[in-house]
Amino acid sequence: MPNPNRGSCGYQSSEFEPEYDRPSKSQLKREMTALQKLGQELVEQARERVKRVPMPEDVREAILICQQIKDHEGRRRQMQYVGKKMRTLDETEIALIQKTIDSWKGASKSETAAMHALERRRDKLLSDDTALTELMAEHPHLDVQQLRTLIRNARKEQAENKPPKAYREIFQILKELQKAQRAAQADDSEDADLDEDQEDEYDQEQHHD
Repeated sequence: MPNPNRGSCGYQSSEFEPEYDRPSKSQLKREMTALQKLGQELVEQARERVKRVPMPEDVREAILICQQIKDHEGRRRQMQYVGKKMRTLDETEIALIQKTIDSWKGASKSETAAMHALERRRDKLLSDDTALTELMAEHPHLDVQQLRTLIRNARKEQAENKPPKAYREIFQILKELQKAQRAAQADDSEDADLDEDQEDEYDQEQHHD
């Protein structure tokens, strides 16, 4: 009696068919889109930043060329080429690029937050006289007379709806004070590290003796 499972098309069961762990078309499309977007982010960055990103030179060159193209259609074609080059990267290279971009975004958020903090402090100087006393306590070398004059002028500008010249100058002074404060903190940190290193050396010398 002929075997009913056999025939011109062989076994009907899929039990013996090998399983392939292939990514789906939709997954591949998502990955391609993500890489294209990553390339676009790099194209939109400053050239000097792109030059410092860890990536193969041929990929970097494609990005730098794209940045120089002004013609819409030419730039679109080059952007497609950038996407093609991005797809030649391995997972480690992609991760490094993503990490670099994320660090830029983190720095940008931090800078924006610091700027908003300075703006709030400037507004407080105009609305509350005690804010100047607090600032003087933080920065003893502050030119108080100059700042008092600027605050008075900024209030006048607002009252008379004039261009905010003094208002902007106050922001610049606050920005410089913040910059000096950060530099001083960095120096203190370096001195502390140096002191620790010297203590370690002293302890090692005592141990050897």
